[in-house]
Amino acid sequence: MFMDTPETLMYATVGAFVLGWLVAKIGSYFSNRVKARDRDPRDDRIRSLEAEVRVAKSDAEKVREELAARDKDLAQAKQTITEREVTAEQQLREVEKLRRDLKESVKKTRELRAELSDRATENLRSEVKLREVSFRRAAPDRRELIRHTLCH
Repeated sequence: MFMDTPETLMYATVGAFVLGWLVAKIGSYFSNRVKARDRDPRDDRIRSLEAEVRVAKSDAEKVREELAARDKDLAQAKQTITEREVTAEQQLREVEKLRRDLKESVKKTRELRAELSDRATENLRSEVKLREVSFRRAAPDRRELIRHTLCH
């Protein structure tokens, strides 16, 4: 019987603990219901506003992050535009240089054509003069040859 007593004592202790916990839960439930009925509506409004402030802060943080990302994109776009402007300026300078070179080449080509045309004209004139001279020299000989052929 002596051994049964500690076991009973242990069961009684556990039972008292569970019963105390159960009574505390039930008391808490009923007291919360009473407090809920007696609660000030301004407290609900304050909690609601605090929740809205937390949501607004969260949204504001998201917007700040998005703004930072867009600022980064904008900076990259500006850098790209600047690089493209530099490239465009270099290409325009190169185009202008090529235009000048082309104009000079066309001018030189025209000058060479004019010079060649003048030389060709001079060569043609000199050839005509040479033929005239050779024809005049050969003309008396041909007349005699023609007379000789006709006579015989």
